[in-house]
Amino acid sequence: MIRGIDHLVIACADPDAAARELETAVGLSASGGGRHVGRGTFNRIAWLADGSYLELIGVDDREAALDQPVGAAAVRALEARGGGLATYALRDDDLEATAVALGAIGTFGPVTHGWRERDDGERVEWWTSFPTTELGPESAPFLIEHAYTGAEWGIEALAERARFTHPIGSPVALARLDIAASDPPLVAASLHDQLGIDFWAVADLAVADVGAHVLRVVPTREMAVPAVVTLAAEIESPRTVELLGLRFDVERAHLPAAVPDRS
Repeated sequence: MIRGIDHLVIACADPDAAARELETAVGLSASGGGRHVGRGTFNRIAWLADGSYLELIGVDDREAALDQPVGAAAVRALEARGGGLATYALRDDDLEATAVALGAIGTFGPVTHGWRERDDGERVEWWTSFPTTELGPESAPFLIEHAYTGAEWGIEALAERARFTHPIGSPVALARLDIAASDPPLVAASLHDQLGIDFWAVADLAVADVGAHVLRVVPTREMAVPAVVTLAAEIESPRTVELLGLRFDVERAHLPAAVPDRS
């Protein structure tokens, strides 16, 4: 069952430099990350209070990266636009069942196992299912299920993430993702056919509730950047920052003091 947006994959020429920019300009600390051994990519991660996160992904072996879907999406984003939103993932805590159902209609492939190694040597593991179409901001996202153990995904880690105060002065949660498209109804129809996500029309927008998050497909003419990430934080004044090939809108909101649901 799809429970929401799990993470955004933001391609960066230099994830370490991007992490510093994210902290300075937006007020988000990218405290996690590691290397995808043998896959040609590495990352820095900004954990969010609702259990989602921003992945700043870099490529250190182009040929290896092109051999796997997320790496290939990162290469395309870097080479076409210098970086920015490469793709995104939806969290599914019964991925095997979902993949079987979607595989029966030919829209997604089988579940595969993935992992990366943290700097402290701990292995972080997950399972994914990828659409049969090429990944990209306007294409179907991939599905992911995490191994809820260890320093990043154990219950204590999720609790710490929920209460972590970023440099902005508050915990921060993901609220909405806006994606620019030349034909929002066509993109929404494709996402419905591939994933069963129900959209409704608001003027020229296509809008869907995906778990606790909102996904909007917006006409390109109304977007100055390819994607807008709306974050919620307990701050006095909203802020807007264009950075890393997209826009971050930080809205004032009350965040519940609760551990993100992983049931």
